Amino acid sequence: MRAFHGQMSDNQPIRRSLPEKQKQLRDLKETLAAMKSHTSPALRESVRKRIAQLEAEVTAAPVLKPARKPATATPRAGAEGRRPARPVRPR
Repeated sequence: MRAFHGQMSDNQPIRRSLPEKQKQLRDLKETLAAMKSHTSPALRESVRKRIAQLEAEVTAAPVLKPARKPATATPRAGAEGRRPARPVRPR
């Protein structure tokens, strides 16, 4: 069966956002710390190599813009006589 364009089996790398990379980095560090002494050296080395790659990607990532500050509460023209909006009820 053939893969259609854009399918995950197209042998393309999975693109991850910065928070996803940071989470994966934390998970891999925990995994490396939790490995037993009899774990194969090849597995340890592959985890260390992936940690090094992720650390390089995270440090090279552009600095995130600071979160926008909420606008100050200034009343709009004509808003004095309005009632507050009614919350939407879930269906």
